[in-house]
Amino acid sequence: MEETIEQLSRFHSKALDDILGKPFKVLDDGFVRVVDYMGTDSSIVQAARVSYGKGTKKVSRDRELIRYLLRHQHTSPFEMCSIKLHVRVPMDCWRQWIRHRTASVNEYSTRYSIAINAAQKTAPDAWRGQSDVNHQGSAGLIDPETGREFSQEESELHQLARHIYSKRLDAGVAREQARKDLPLCTYTEAYWKIDLHNLLHFLKLRMENNAQKEIRDYALTIGHEIVSRWAPVTWEAFNDYVMQSIQFSRLEREILACLLQGLPEAALEKAESFGWLVRDAQGILKKRQERYEFEEKMRSMNITLPWEKDSI
Repeated sequence: MEETIEQLSRFHSKALDDILGKPFKVLDDGFVRVVDYMGTDSSIVQAARVSYGKGTKKVSRDRELIRYLLRHQHTSPFEMCSIKLHVRVPMDCWRQWIRHRTASVNEYSTRYSIAINAAQKTAPDAWRGQSDVNHQGSAGLIDPETGREFSQEESELHQLARHIYSKRLDAGVAREQARKDLPLCTYTEAYWKIDLHNLLHFLKLRMENNAQKEIRDYALTIGHEIVSRWAPVTWEAFNDYVMQSIQFSRLEREILACLLQGLPEAALEKAESFGWLVRDAQGILKKRQERYEFEEKMRSMNITLPWEKDSI
């Protein structure tokens, strides 16, 4: 006798339904909003139980199963959920965004349409300095007085670029060519569709403190305003096991093991053998990115490392 086929129904998230189409403002003139979605936490559980069979229902509750899947990086059930977002984002930020090639994208075309008349502006007190440690990142702020000059020049540049662009269009220059000197701060719009597994990977990278602030603002909005409503159990597990967790390399574990055994001198010897404590002619520790990252991890747990005690 054939088994009865289980009646299926579409899973809905009332919390997400309530914000469909609602734009969440990001930066000065950007936004992100949900256009459509498929699946919820229940879809992840449903997909996982197909793999494990009916018996799993008696062993695991939904929350426990989702947490187990994420903790052990069983990713395919999370691919059963997908979401489509409408985003408005500066082009320089969009260049980083589009590097995540695991989504389906359709972007506003300035070959067919006139470029959006909006450009991201920087407040006088928001100009960031170059990081000495992370060469692709920023650290600290430029003094507001200098920033005020930069912001004024920025405004003048935006106006001039837009004037030249409009002048070319009025003269009949093709849109595809007239656009070529628009600044990267010009806003663009796109529909971006991605499954939950790959969205979590995007958020992991772009919500980090060392991510560029502009794209981090978008990632934080997507995470806290959208994913938390869409799949709250997954969001909780993601924060517990990914965003709020710490991963140690073999080298870091060896030093940490020495510290836990109360052997700071052995920890120093380990760091020396790894080449982390090389000094310059003035006796100052040379910059080592790997050491810096380990120090950051230890600071997050209020642990002082032996070479920091003497302000090495």
